[in-house]
Amino acid sequence: MSQEHIYPVFERIIGRRQKEAMLRQHSKAIWLTGLSGAGKTTLGATLEKELYKRGYLTQVLDGDNIRSGINKNLKFTEEDRKENIRRIAEVNKLFINCGVITINCFISPTEEIRKMAKEIIGEDNFIEVYVNAPLEVCEQRDTKGLYKKARRGEIKNFTGIDAPFEPPKNPDIEVRTDLLTVEEAVKKLLDYILPKIKYKDEFQDKG
Repeated sequence: MSQEHIYPVFERIIGRRQKEAMLRQHSKAIWLTGLSGAGKTTLGATLEKELYKRGYLTQVLDGDNIRSGINKNLKFTEEDRKENIRRIAEVNKLFINCGVITINCFISPTEEIRKMAKEIIGEDNFIEVYVNAPLEVCEQRDTKGLYKKARRGEIKNFTGIDAPFEPPKNPDIEVRTDLLTVEEAVKKLLDYILPKIKYKDEFQDKG
């Protein structure tokens, strides 16, 4: 069936503002980018627990989980990396329209890929977090043994080894996981994020 026979029904479904009001939160896409081993998933999981304690509804989207499910047919070529992020961004839009805060843990290695994600999700909905740790630190951690395999040539197109990682030029917030503990890094994230997701009734200041 061609695109001309597709009829979206967005105008007939309950809107984002109503769902945010029900959940008492403003939905955002928190996008953690950085090298493998930088600590994205650890920070994302800890951040989710801290937001849960404060009454926020979130969904963590993680590279390994996504690639074992919705994107299991994709490889690590440049074209497939773009398609991986495109699909993830579209999933984010669905969660955001439901009023849910997403926490995304993806290498997303290039400015082009991250820009695409931001454009799909919407700049006002997108919080870019650079989870920064030097390559040598990530290699020392190597919790999944991936760097060793990449160095032996068993994994091709591995970011940081034989595929590039372009650090964000202007992230909304940067956390140095080689200098901060997990608790310190999450506190820094919370200080930045909480004011942006705290629900404010549009009529509360008009009293």
